Order: sequence, then C-alpha cells, then structure tokens
Amino acid sequence: MSIDPLFSPVMLGTLELPNRIVMAPLTRARATEAHVPTALMARYYAQRADCGLIVSEATAVDPLGMGWFRAPGIWTAEMVDGWRLVTDAVHAAGGRIFAQLWHMGRLVLPDYIGGELPIGPSPIAGEGETFAPRPAGDTSLFLPMKPYVVPRQMNEEDIARVVASYGSGADNALAAGFDGVEIHGANGYIIDQFLQSKTNQRTDAYGGSLANRIRLLREILEVVTSRVAPGRVGLRISPTSARKGMGDEDPGALAEMIGEVAADSGIAYVHLIEPIASGFVDKPEHPVMTRLRTKFTGAIIQNGSFDGDTAAEFIANGQADAISFGRPYIANPDLVDRIRTGVPFAPANFDYAYVGEERGYTDYPLS
Repeated sequence: MSIDPLFSPVMLGTLELPNRIVMAPLTRARATEAHVPTALMARYYAQRADCGLIVSEATAVDPLGMGWFRAPGIWTAEMVDGWRLVTDAVHAAGGRIFAQLWHMGRLVLPDYIGGELPIGPSPIAGEGETFAPRPAGDTSLFLPMKPYVVPRQMNEEDIARVVASYGSGADNALAAGFDGVEIHGANGYIIDQFLQSKTNQRTDAYGGSLANRIRLLREILEVVTSRVAPGRVGLRISPTSARKGMGDEDPGALAEMIGEVAADSGIAYVHLIEPIASGFVDKPEHPVMTRLRTKFTGAIIQNGSFDGDTAAEFIANGQADAISFGRPYIANPDLVDRIRTGVPFAPANFDYAYVGEERGYTDYPLS
C-alpha cells in the first residue's frame, strides 16, 4: 500500500494542512504545579511541528474541571502567556496547533479542588483510580494513586458555568495564538459523561432521551463557535469506549446524533476515537464511523492503533480525511519522516510518560 495518500494536502474547515498526519492530544504533565505551560512544553511541541496539525494536550477551561497533576489550564492570563510560548514555537517551526478544551467532570479528585466533591451529570463514580497530587516533600518518581469518588450531581447553575467556561477557554485560546480549538467530548470526561446513557441518569432536560443527553454538547458548540469561527473548531468523541465506567445503550445512534449536531454547528471536523486494534482503548465490536458519516459531511479524523500503512489505506478508501497518532508521538518527534521513509517507530518508555521533565519528553533522538 502506497503511503502517498497521507502526504496529500487536505482542508479541515478553513485550515489547509500540508499532510494528513495529526498529532493527537497527549497529556504529558510538564506544566507547572499551578498548571501554567512552560518553555519545555514549547520545545516538545516544536519538535513535532511538521505534521499536518497538532492538537494540544487536554487543557482545562475551569479549575473545577482540572484533575491532573501538572496538566495545563487556560483560565488565567498567566496560562495564556505560557501557551503563547508554545504556539509561537510551533508557528516558527512551520506548524499549526489547535487547543483541546477540557473539563474532567466526575473524574476530578477532591484533592485538586480544595476537598470539594467533583461535579458530574449524576452521582455515579468513575471506575478505577487516577493520579493524585504529589505530597509535599515527596521526591519519588511515581505519583500516588487514588480511586474516583461519587460526584455531586450538577444543577443548572453548574451546567451554565461549564458552558461559559468553554466560551472563555475559546477566547483565551485565540489570545494565546492557537489556530483553532478542539472540544474534548471523549474519554469519559464531562461532555462524554452527559452523552452516554450509563453515566447520565438525569430526569431533567439534560438527561433521559438522547436528544436531552446531547443538549450540553449542543450548548458548548454554540458558545465556542460564537467565539471561534466554526471552520477552526473540531470535536473529539469516543461513543464506543467503556473506559472509566462509561457505556451507552446505542453507540451508533449516539454517533448519528453527534454528527447531526456537529453538522448544524458547521464545525471543521469530528475526531473519532475508534481503534482498528485494541490498545489504550478497545477495538469496538460495532464500529460507528459509517453512521457518523450519514449525518456529518465535514472532515473526519480517525484515531486508534494506526501505523503508516493502515492510515494511508483508510484515507485512500475514504474512511477518513486524516489520521491522528497519539502514543507513537511520545518517542518519535520525527514521526512524519519515519512514516515517509519506512523507518520503524521507536518504543516509548512509559515510566516517564507523566514525569521526568526533559527525560522521556524532549530527549528522544531522531532516526
């Protein structure tokens, strides 16, 4: 299979990409403990700027939605200034970068928000555990882990705050020099929690029917596209993923409804996590790509266990307009050249995925 399809230009909304290789969002936890992006992050992203588009690591729009140690935020002027270091470096290297706007909802530990309960659509805890903040004086390599807690069910005021925070996050992304934004509606975070039937047990206008469960996404799309031109907005989704205790009664119908709402908003693309082999996310038994396509005619970015050959095949067959690579980008800053020349991907050292400063972050060699 020729890899040429990966290296043809493509329009994502109003943005032209020189190739169809997208760097997927990858939380790497190299911001400050106050969640401010750093010069080290600017170096990391600039190393990878030859792809068609970089989507930044998940970036919290509100302190109540931040539950990762040293993940970046975008709700203060200092954070905007930090992100400007990153966008300037990417642009100087000839790249394009979108900010992924994020709120973790029920997956925030009380440790991150002054001991308060996190918020969610329903009082149902996420499954499993997550990184907790590093205790004072702790110099060990690995972060402590704690289980998720039962969140406080959101009221209308909470919902209005979340929607408004996506609007201010979009404003701040533009102020920071991003070329556009991607709304994080995947991986069990707050939008996904409202979308999927297992985690949304509400009986009001935001729960029950699929039309109600998608209301929060519709409102967030409306506020974000009022701040950022729709042709510079994307949406990431994972309707078939069951990670962290997610699940939906009919993922295909959910994908269709998401596609319809995305089409109504005029956004540039939908970024679908639907692996072709099980890995970080399981391969779905019943893929939803075809059903999404029936409602959304904009660009589709596919994600999940691709290599150069399978990515080119999907594009050649019209199954995607671009392919995003996540974990391969950890150890391969030169991923584009490796795909072009057939050089195997280098393995990542996952001991340093979320810790280590430069080690395991900006020190991976070129091929």
